[in-house]
Amino acid sequence: MDVRAQVSMVFHLDKCIGCHTCSIACKNIWTDRRGTEYMWFNNVETKPGTGYPTQWENQDKYKGGWEVSGGTLRLKSTSKAKYLPNIFHNPTMPTMDDYYEPWTYRYQDLFNSPPGDDQPIARAVSMVTGEPMEIKAGPNWDDDLGGSPIYASNDVNLSAVTEQQRQQLNALERLVFFYFPRICNHCLNPACVASCPSGALYKRGEDGIVLINQKRCRAWRSCVSACPYKKSYYNWNTGKSEKCLLCYPRLETGQAPACFHSCVGRIRYLGVLLYDADRINEVAKLPQDKLIDGQRDLILDPFDPKVIEGAKKNGMTDEFIQFAQRSPVYKFVKVWKIALPPHLEFRTLPMLFYVPALLPVLGSTENDIYKSNTKPEDIFHKFNEMRVPMEYLANLFAAGDVNKMNYTLRKLMAVRVFKRAQTVGDIPMATALETLAQADTNEKEAEAIYRMTALPTFAQRFVIPPLAREVAIEAYKDPQEHKKEAGFGFTIEPKRGL
Repeated sequence: MDVRAQVSMVFHLDKCIGCHTCSIACKNIWTDRRGTEYMWFNNVETKPGTGYPTQWENQDKYKGGWEVSGGTLRLKSTSKAKYLPNIFHNPTMPTMDDYYEPWTYRYQDLFNSPPGDDQPIARAVSMVTGEPMEIKAGPNWDDDLGGSPIYASNDVNLSAVTEQQRQQLNALERLVFFYFPRICNHCLNPACVASCPSGALYKRGEDGIVLINQKRCRAWRSCVSACPYKKSYYNWNTGKSEKCLLCYPRLETGQAPACFHSCVGRIRYLGVLLYDADRINEVAKLPQDKLIDGQRDLILDPFDPKVIEGAKKNGMTDEFIQFAQRSPVYKFVKVWKIALPPHLEFRTLPMLFYVPALLPVLGSTENDIYKSNTKPEDIFHKFNEMRVPMEYLANLFAAGDVNKMNYTLRKLMAVRVFKRAQTVGDIPMATALETLAQADTNEKEAEAIYRMTALPTFAQRFVIPPLAREVAIEAYKDPQEHKKEAGFGFTIEPKRGL
């Protein structure tokens, strides 16, 4: 057992209001330079919708992530034989049309236009060419048409949805959508790292953050194709690739990443997970219906004496292990099992998890008066009659496993019923307790879930351990050698970083 640490995240989608404050905070700090205009390390998508870049989830088009062939894992997008033939044209590389051509406005026209009968306007001009352009797309183009058939009909996750369910979604139109914020998942089995011929991408040993060494990047852009989430971008001005770095300078000083800190809905949680690095390859090759359980098994119990011993063997301090024991992410993912990874079938083992939006309503109205359901069988109505089909949510968060999604939603619904019985009193407590039992939970756990989701303090949401960067640097055995073994078990390189 090779115990390693990973700074991991949970986003609670029931609390996301789609304000894009996280995106703007990230944009202002990291991607406000020439060549980064189209980059959104953090973006918020409207689902159902095609996302950013367009249809990024369609790996028949982009060939991102891993596949199992002959019992071994291999990248879909590239290989040693494909590097040189694709160096000038990679058929699976997203184009500017898949993103959008960034633009600004010629504001001086408002002041410098000659006198006339018409009100002058500020024409849109390309930030790439400087020429006037017609705006056709943007990073959150689905927002104004959330759930409508215009864009949502091209959502890859609708592949398992019946025609009748599609018609239901289209009929409700804008009423049926939820927000889906995305950043780099900092995967345990990152395809971007494996694809880079120059070795510019690497995974930090002490915290698992995936970074790009700008000095070693040679603009192969294999990382852009290989990442199935399309969170690696190419800077056309510098000729280097860039990506989300989880604001590691902030983490190293005990601060939450900018998008986490600025989140208005307080949907974001951050903490450390311990995992067994020896089993990554084994888990990534599991059949698709076993991937969720496999990834959960990969995550280790930070209270287990054997795990603690293994962690100390790899250089983790007692303080670091204590932070792992307090991690909110561990509770969401491993204990409560209500947070799920996006598109685990890509086999990168993402370490960003989502608590899915609880879209069904609890009751109904009768003569314009709200009427609560008071029977468990009514509360746990058929989830396939949800406003957003269960199959759609399962494709997005549960690798297509409807049962895993059903388990998560039932537990979330049970917590809501339990708290309603406590606070409003229109549901008998006996019914609420029976509902909890049917959802594989109890009063104590339901109260803990409620407090962590509705009433957490800043310190409870962001459990940031000392990342011991200075220890990792001092772990070099010989500064003259190019690569050395770090105290956290990973091979690291001198002078690495952005």
